[in-house]
Amino acid sequence: MTEINSQLSSALADRYRLERHLGEGGMATVYLAHDLKHDRKVAVKVLKPELSAIIGGERFLNEIKVTANLQHPNILPLYDSGEAESFLYYVMPYVEGESLRGKMDREKQLGLEETMEIAKALSSALDYAHEQGIVHRDIKPENILLQRGQPLVADFGIALAVSHAGGTRLTETGLSLGTPHYMSPEQATGDRELDARSDVYSLGAMVYEMLAGEPPHVGNSVQAIVAKILTDTPPPVTRARELVPPNVDAALQRALTKSPADRFAHAGDFAAALTNPAYTLPTTAAAPAAAPVSETKAPWNRITIALAGLSVVLMALLVWTATRPAPPKPVSRYSVALPAEEGITATRSNRVAVSPDGSRFVYVGPGDGGKGLWVRPRDQLQATPLPGTATAVQPFFSPDGSRVGFLTDASPIAVKAVSLSGGPPITVADSGVGLDGAAWGPDGFIYFDGITAGSTVGIMRVRAAGGAPEHVTSVDTTRGETDHVWPEALPNGKGLLFSVFRGANLTESDIAVADLATGAHRILVRGVVAKYAASGHLLYVTSDGALLAAPFDLQRMELTGEPTALVQDVGIRAFGSIDISVANDGTLLYGTGTQATDPDEIVWVNRDGVAEEVDRGWVGDFATLALSPDGRRLAVSVVEGNEQQLWVKQLPGGPLTKLTFDGSLNYRPGWTPDGRSVVFVSDRDGNLRLFKKRADGSAQAELLLSHALPIWNFSQSRDGEWLVFRTTPRDLFALTPDGDTVTMIESPFNERIPKLSPDGRWLAYSSDEAGRQEIYVRPFPNTGDAKWQVSTNGGYWPLWSHRGDELFYRTAQRELVAVDVLPGPTFAMGERHVLFTGAYRIGPGSYDVAPDDQRFIMVRTRGVGQASELVVVENFFEELYERVGN
Repeated sequence: MTEINSQLSSALADRYRLERHLGEGGMATVYLAHDLKHDRKVAVKVLKPELSAIIGGERFLNEIKVTANLQHPNILPLYDSGEAESFLYYVMPYVEGESLRGKMDREKQLGLEETMEIAKALSSALDYAHEQGIVHRDIKPENILLQRGQPLVADFGIALAVSHAGGTRLTETGLSLGTPHYMSPEQATGDRELDARSDVYSLGAMVYEMLAGEPPHVGNSVQAIVAKILTDTPPPVTRARELVPPNVDAALQRALTKSPADRFAHAGDFAAALTNPAYTLPTTAAAPAAAPVSETKAPWNRITIALAGLSVVLMALLVWTATRPAPPKPVSRYSVALPAEEGITATRSNRVAVSPDGSRFVYVGPGDGGKGLWVRPRDQLQATPLPGTATAVQPFFSPDGSRVGFLTDASPIAVKAVSLSGGPPITVADSGVGLDGAAWGPDGFIYFDGITAGSTVGIMRVRAAGGAPEHVTSVDTTRGETDHVWPEALPNGKGLLFSVFRGANLTESDIAVADLATGAHRILVRGVVAKYAASGHLLYVTSDGALLAAPFDLQRMELTGEPTALVQDVGIRAFGSIDISVANDGTLLYGTGTQATDPDEIVWVNRDGVAEEVDRGWVGDFATLALSPDGRRLAVSVVEGNEQQLWVKQLPGGPLTKLTFDGSLNYRPGWTPDGRSVVFVSDRDGNLRLFKKRADGSAQAELLLSHALPIWNFSQSRDGEWLVFRTTPRDLFALTPDGDTVTMIESPFNERIPKLSPDGRWLAYSSDEAGRQEIYVRPFPNTGDAKWQVSTNGGYWPLWSHRGDELFYRTAQRELVAVDVLPGPTFAMGERHVLFTGAYRIGPGSYDVAPDDQRFIMVRTRGVGQASELVVVENFFEELYERVGN
């Protein structure tokens, strides 16, 4: 080590052990280090001595705090920062991969699809940071790290911290913020007041280079490059790659324009243009060059006069055409059909949200923990589950539509957010959160129903990047208020709509608006839930299910006209939950009061698909089930309001006995090998853990397995020695015969529903490693690298036959498939057979096989449970203008 490295190593010896020098940057030297406290590899970045001397430790550390709370799947987080002797340093995760610069140097030009995926991920990260008011200022390939194919933005906000802390003295160091090839024109001219559009330019320059193989402006010196940035227009990227689509070239031209006002305002808009084949630049007709005029003007004649008159008429026609109001768009209404396997799930909170641009909606559907979020583009017929959203309720979009926030109704209730471009969700707040509403404001805060020690505290908020929650409103008990719920952030960033409850009677509830500067609130109108429409209207639902609208002055935050009733059958559930959302483009989405009246029933289905009732007249809202080893009893979880409780049924027509009474979620039953007890998942102690209880109810439930993370699925070996289980976020573990917990499968993918074969040699499970859920088999207990894919077109919820010679699974098309398992020393498959298809509930624990393997016990869905009809109204604003006025 050099002398300075030795000094630094000594200064950091109590926290980090420097291992080797990784490289040099414009502002810092980078070292690989070992984090002694957390036993992990990290990257320690030390500012250049001349920069540290000018900035000063206190100022730098104060500024860098701004970036410490950034949490996004495509942003490399900041672990630590500090001052050690004369060194200023900050610490980030060590990424075992290459930078985008290394990849570009090696491959020169990247594939179009890969470039678009990188651009979308980086745009999502930039939009997230820009919402927090943070501009990167140094987007370049060197600052993009690639980890398992996912790009991570490094040094986020470091340039800002250096700029603010160093002030105008930064130039004394001879260093500059920003790399010449990727600097925006305003950054190149020394403008310190940069906004999101500067990062958009840098991202555009980087995307240009990924496609063309070189930056948009090149030169032999920094001065030459800067001069071209300020004066030249980059050549079309199609000169270097003729097969680049026109929309990509147009998007790059706009991102790289010199005037910030002409660029995309948000990185997400840039990504959308890159992936929209219809995107084009605005075009203007070039004015023809003026013909030379002779000193002796041509005399007027009849033709000249006629042409002049015609020109006047044409000009008037053009002006009239350009200025006349556009004809109103037609208002259309239709209901959205959701397949049973993708249907809306009953929850306490709101269940739908439409994106700000109206292009897609998110809703609560089936998933781990009984529910999860699904995303459905409006131009498609099927929805897809949103990974990482188990137990999610109350979805809501970020203002730019790139992320979805939600609440979790498993203990502890938390506020979370997930990017639609991929990556795990982040926890924004996990204390003091109630289930009655949440919304994402334009000010970077998420507003939510607040609870402290079981008592209401009004509306609270927390920064979308995380942090300490803070109070927004206070419940005024002197006016009979008992709770503030269902927040709706106004787009002006100054106000908040919410509902004021006065006890449990919804007829006494009001819609109020709060001034965010003071927290004071005032009542606007009587109602249960309110939404603001970008047309300048307040939409609200009354206790009898009527949707009304009234003109609303956003700046004064008050009603300016009388309300008009528009819809009469909006569905209202417990606690004032109402499925309603309105997009900025005028798309309205709401749930009606129509609910199915036919309950579900449990049936036997033979291999030919012929069904018969288990016990005629036995109906209910059945969720998960399991047959006893002898097939003479059935454990089943039944939805009762907002709870699931377990019951045991004697088959075929014997009595039904309630097994569980504690907790709100008792489900996913399984039987001990001796058939005496039922094992199940329960939230009775605040976390999802495994319990065991005698099937005859003769003893209290006992804790079987506890884990730091929630347990979702499990499978016991036939001898009862092994227990395999799945936790959040996605991995499979096992409890050994010795009582130790060992990792079975740990990967970046989502492994689910473990099932052990009867002989204990094989572990079946589902995984999304192929881009969708498929069924796989591995050896057990030593899984190793051997693996066989069983399904080929999507597969869910595997189940072994009792003889072990077949493996069953379900498909999204509600098929039940049987795969022959061939005898031998290794796993081998025979033919696949689709046994039958039918309207049977699909989901974890939704079916079981009889001991003779000739029939299956399943839940036949005779209706859609508590899922309301979803209604879409397109161009709803036109109806508001016509019927309500403004």
